[in-house]
Amino acid sequence: MRPRVRAVESLDLEIRRGEIHGLLGPNGSGKSTTIKMILGLVTPTRGRIAVLGRRPRDVATKRYIGYLPEESYLHGFLSARETLDFYGRLFRLPARIRGERIDRLLAMVGLDAVGDRPVREFSKGMQRRVGLAQSLINDPQLLILDEPTSGMDPVGAWQIRDLIRELGARGKTILLCTHQLSDVEDLCDRISIMFGGRIRSQGTCDELLAGESASLIRTPPLDPVVEGEVREVLARHGIQPVVMERPRRKLETLFLEVVEQARAEGLTTSGAKSGGAVPTFLRSDGGKGQPDDSSSPAVVNTALLDSLVRNPSDANGS
Repeated sequence: MRPRVRAVESLDLEIRRGEIHGLLGPNGSGKSTTIKMILGLVTPTRGRIAVLGRRPRDVATKRYIGYLPEESYLHGFLSARETLDFYGRLFRLPARIRGERIDRLLAMVGLDAVGDRPVREFSKGMQRRVGLAQSLINDPQLLILDEPTSGMDPVGAWQIRDLIRELGARGKTILLCTHQLSDVEDLCDRISIMFGGRIRSQGTCDELLAGESASLIRTPPLDPVVEGEVREVLARHGIQPVVMERPRRKLETLFLEVVEQARAEGLTTSGAKSGGAVPTFLRSDGGKGQPDDSSSPAVVNTALLDSLVRNPSDANGS
């Protein structure tokens, strides 16, 4: 007897292969429902959805999808290394490949030094890093990221943006859902803005953000004499008012400079460190699990993980 809501209505959304697509909208606009339909968790009442050419509920499609949900639902008693091994087992990855990928992914997200600590001891930002690593363990062709920088400090958010940019350059198809509009503007090839369950605006950032009401001229710093001459020239052409100001640096830029200076002086932190390079197995051809050259895989608690893989519903991240 509860009132019914149309979460998504007449949605027409195309995510092109190899692009970073931003999905935006206020809370309740239908973004989460759209993602659930793409993942096959919710069935639409009508219409058609194709994911990599198949229906969303086709099990064969799942091995090519990586998903980072808005909240990090992790088993708190597992370490970061065991968590990645658990998800690798769910994808039926061989032990050697799992070990190699785990080492590389932990280094990529800056958690290799704390990979054996239980994730319940991690901050929210560090848990997001674990979640991002698990979304890549299967080398997905389609990567769905829901608020990937939530809870992260500015350094971590900057590193994750660089990682997303690099994955896009390698040919991964990425659906980015976030309220950080600056991230979308910096990263996305195309964006879709939702409201009331519908797409209200769609296109590239250049198409949607081009301003026609003003012109911007960038020069080296001008001395007062030159600035006055410029104002006179513009005034002769009837261009008024004219605003000339020195641009400020972004606070994020200052923050990163301070952190990098501290690191250069040898100061350490007990949290996540700077992430490393993107592993070579994350390539655009959607690799089928060929191993990389690496040292022997790390040892994990196989008995515990075997029990979780057999029946993952028996345990939760309490």
